[in-house]
Amino acid sequence: MTSEDRPRKRRPYAPRVPIEQRREQLLDAALAVIVSEGYDRISIDAIAKRAGVARSVVYGAYDNLDTLLTALLDRQQTRAYDSLLATLPDSTDSSDPATFAAETVHRMSAMLHQDPDTWRLILSPPGNMPTVVRDRVEADRERFRRLVEAWLARTLADRDGPDLDARILAHALVACAEHFGRLALTAPGTFDPAHLIDQVRLILGTLWPRTR
Repeated sequence: MTSEDRPRKRRPYAPRVPIEQRREQLLDAALAVIVSEGYDRISIDAIAKRAGVARSVVYGAYDNLDTLLTALLDRQQTRAYDSLLATLPDSTDSSDPATFAAETVHRMSAMLHQDPDTWRLILSPPGNMPTVVRDRVEADRERFRRLVEAWLARTLADRDGPDLDARILAHALVACAEHFGRLALTAPGTFDPAHLIDQVRLILGTLWPRTR
């Protein structure tokens, strides 16, 4: 069979879809490449292959790789921080810090289950994470720590007991949350979520007995 007789390999066919839907598809594909292969392997070709489309389809949605990755970073940052804020119950009631913290852990467990890829990049980032991504992650981490610190400061002000530093305690609690979140993603089953929540309630209930 001559080369002329061999059937040509067809390029991936991409059905026409609304541009916003296509962009979301390509961002999902880019995220999947980064999670599975790291930032060093991300390229237009890799994204097109993961999405099952031709390179021209990617360029039809985004001008270049930098534009696509910026859009991905913006989307994931918004999703991550919004979902993180949603883990915090109503902080206006500080009468029972143990229940507040236990409910937060419960919601964080659900958050990790719903969007594991985003949280893998945040809690277990590859060593080749670009500086711009690392800086954004740390900025959001600090914003969240300050929210926790503000809640702790209000709670501690209403209680007698040890002279606890809200800032140091906020760093400790956020670090613990990240540690257990990382384990939930990388070694699921290490701790039963229900047991972990009970322990959080017990530890903080001992530290801050409920007031009426």
